[in-house]
Amino acid sequence: MGDWIPVLDHIDLEFHDGEMVCILGPSGCGKSTLLRLIAGFDTPSAGEVLVDGHPVRGAGPNHIFVFQHSGLFPWMTVYQNVEIGLRNRPDHNEKSERVQEYIEMVELEGFEHYYPHQLSGGMQRRAELARALAVNPDMLIMDEPFSGLDFLTHMKMREEVVNMHQFIGKTILVVTHDIDDALIMGDRIVVMSGRPSTVKLERKLDFAHPRKFDKEPGLSTLRDELFLMLGVSYAV
Repeated sequence: MGDWIPVLDHIDLEFHDGEMVCILGPSGCGKSTLLRLIAGFDTPSAGEVLVDGHPVRGAGPNHIFVFQHSGLFPWMTVYQNVEIGLRNRPDHNEKSERVQEYIEMVELEGFEHYYPHQLSGGMQRRAELARALAVNPDMLIMDEPFSGLDFLTHMKMREEVVNMHQFIGKTILVVTHDIDDALIMGDRIVVMSGRPSTVKLERKLDFAHPRKFDKEPGLSTLRDELFLMLGVSYAV
């Protein structure tokens, strides 16, 4: 059995209602571990995680996790995947309306009866968002949500998540390795150090949406600072 290796060290963070926080850091620093602790999938060896003042003792419907790789059930259609979190609701008509509402929110109307393998990567991600949002969680937790998508789909999904956040006003935590994603999307960014990971920087982003680096000198300057902080001397 290997030696015990600490992953996170004295992490003290507070996330506010309705805020989107993007968490950056080098590969392997513990960003995904932090999300898994918040979501209740893992248990901290020291300290505790509180949601609304209550200790997190396991995964629950109030904090939904969107995984890095597709978490859709391959044997279910888009409609069935979105419906699964609502399966115990007694009012069939109300449930159907809710499922359809979120399918339309992510622009998948017409694809209700398609299976995941029949969808593009971006469409699968949108179906996952619809499934997560349909249960009306207090917090949405996203681990590298655009991983593996082509450039244009990545840009489109990023825009959709920003628009969705402005529309629904939920608390959203996003782990990303992409500095541009964090600066375009976040109300606040958190930068983590290498292992054992500590919080290296917290910064509130007081820039209006939609954000463009060529229109916001302060945003562009911060981008350069973050690249340097994460070990890249020149950002294109």
